[in-house]
Amino acid sequence: MSVTAAEVERVAKLAELAVDPKDLPALTAQMNAIVDFVAQLTELGDLGGATPYIAGPERTPLREDVVRPARMARRPAEIAPDFEEGFFVVPKLGAMESSA
Repeated sequence: MSVTAAEVERVAKLAELAVDPKDLPALTAQMNAIVDFVAQLTELGDLGGATPYIAGPERTPLREDVVRPARMARRPAEIAPDFEEGFFVVPKLGAMESSA
């Protein structure tokens, strides 16, 4: 499989990248080198029953799903400019006010 210059241009356009036409041959060659390298991986074939390496632990233990109150250094009412009935009070925006 090989990549054409038109395909490189299309990928660049989809990624919203500006590609100078004089750089297009070099980019096409680089993309083809990448595709060729990945194609080599399929030639490995059977690995003799070896399990493929997957990064990370085989199994992650789950913790108990319990809702706990957040431990805060100060309550929100102590740090808010205005706090009423459990809610932060913020000024109305001009666009939110009625024009009547």
